[in-house]
Amino acid sequence: MTEILVLFYSRKGATAELARQVCRGVESVAGARARLRTVPAVATVVEDPQPAVPAEGPPYATHEDLRECHGLVMGSPTRFGNMAAPLKFFLDGTSALWVSGALAGKPAGVFTSTQTLHGGQETTLLSMMLPLLHHGMVIVGLPYTDVALSKTRAGGSPYGASHFAGDDTQPRLTEEERVLAVHLGRRVAELAVKLAT
Repeated sequence: MTEILVLFYSRKGATAELARQVCRGVESVAGARARLRTVPAVATVVEDPQPAVPAEGPPYATHEDLRECHGLVMGSPTRFGNMAAPLKFFLDGTSALWVSGALAGKPAGVFTSTQTLHGGQETTLLSMMLPLLHHGMVIVGLPYTDVALSKTRAGGSPYGASHFAGDDTQPRLTEEERVLAVHLGRRVAELAVKLAT
């Protein structure tokens, strides 16, 4: 079975909802299975350490998850046009995987969510690609042959799936945002299956 790691950080639930849609896309590919993982929050002062296992939601990612996966789809909310610190902190600890080339040649895609329409979705997607390129991963985007990319009036980009949350306290993806997240998961999984054979 070809395993695709869907790795994300989410604070208000929108990025987590995109991750679930990416998993749907992965699972739609014969021979592929999604492995959903998150990362713990980080703080400059730790008074109450995070539990080893989250109280709810998917387990925390390990470097072994990265080593074992055949592909990766990674998501983060936007923080000033960049990925959130918890995801960056996790990636900063992957130098042993970089030295060994454990991720080289594996397909990868990215997704994000922003509070504002012009809040840096594309720069966040590009910033998440940089460490993946250093790891030698093959970046997968969304081509304009995907009709939803031309129809979206909210999130969605050729660089990856995205969501515009606005003032909503409950994450509600538009139909196009949902479709693009599913398609991103499917594209990464299809390539991973082909590369594994």
